[in-house]
Amino acid sequence: MAAVNHTSLRSRVRRLYEGTTPSAVGFRYALLAFDVVTILFIIGTSFLHPSEIIETFDLLFGAMILADFSARLLAHRHPLRKFGRLSTWADMVAIVSFLAPLAGEAGGFLRILRTLGLLRDYQMLARLRMDSSFFRRNEEVIFAVTNLAVFIFVMTGIVYETQKFRNDQIRNYADALYFTVTALTTTGFGDITLPGTIGRLITVVIMIFGVTLFFNLARALLSPNKVRFPCPTCGLQRHESDAVHCKACGAVLNIPDEGLA
Repeated sequence: MAAVNHTSLRSRVRRLYEGTTPSAVGFRYALLAFDVVTILFIIGTSFLHPSEIIETFDLLFGAMILADFSARLLAHRHPLRKFGRLSTWADMVAIVSFLAPLAGEAGGFLRILRTLGLLRDYQMLARLRMDSSFFRRNEEVIFAVTNLAVFIFVMTGIVYETQKFRNDQIRNYADALYFTVTALTTTGFGDITLPGTIGRLITVVIMIFGVTLFFNLARALLSPNKVRFPCPTCGLQRHESDAVHCKACGAVLNIPDEGLA
């Protein structure tokens, strides 16, 4: 009986995380919104002094992330394989950071990796393309912004955790975020620096990968918008919004036009 109940529960949870019903789609949208709220909470409370209310919300967020994490393991057909994914370890660090803040407060920033993974989920992508004309028109820009935001917040968490006890210039998340952005844009005002070999290596990583992501965003913003429409002959997916013929094979296209310039 217990085995049957476990199988039934697993099937119900799997339908929520992988199904195509309106309730399953709404559930995944709610998860995406929860991730965004989590990041906003972390940023907002970084400017406040610790209090019982903040600790209570920490425990609440930690419990909700733990429930989500447990449900994902239950729904997955091969749970052990999930531990080979970065997002799984990011969730574990985030759970510890909320339930035991002394273990690493900035670990909560890693929760944004879950947001990126959810956005890149095939079913979520298909649903966003179906539900939002804005997403269809700006998909490349949205992913470029998301990739850059993920990098900034993860590096901010790393900067804060590695410097808060040894660098008087890094007193809160805002200081760490300020340094990350100035290093990423190679502005380098010099009012905040990371001392030591580890600090210099972190700065190099921020500059190299950050500049790459920044230029990728600029390219997405400046390049002509393309729409996703499979060519009926060769299958090419991306075309200019006003394309009449496929640039790969010359086949006539019939791209749906929503009447927007």
